Amino acid sequence: MTTFDSREKAFEDKFAHDAELVFKVTARRNKLLGIWAAELLKLTPAEADSYAKSVIAADFEEAGDEDVLRKVHGDLAARGVEISEAEVRRAMDEKMVEARRQFMESL
Repeated sequence: MTTFDSREKAFEDKFAHDAELVFKVTARRNKLLGIWAAELLKLTPAEADSYAKSVIAADFEEAGDEDVLRKVHGDLAARGVEISEAEVRRAMDEKMVEARRQFMESL
């Protein structure tokens, strides 16, 4: 293997590792967001856990965060919870910070 080949492999490995970290942190953010929304929906602990998993799964519908935002905001609105999309986005941002902190602490 040439020096160029080994550098290319190292960059590919780093890219894959970084993508995996982003995926894990985003999944954790979605779980925290689901738990936050479950509290607003007044769900039981078992229902909250199931709901958080459904928020994680919602992120696989399309690239980006819009699918998660639509799900959470839609579910809250359907249950009569008065909350704007901006408030849900703010919660998403706060939960991302918390997810990163939790992830870094777990290393």
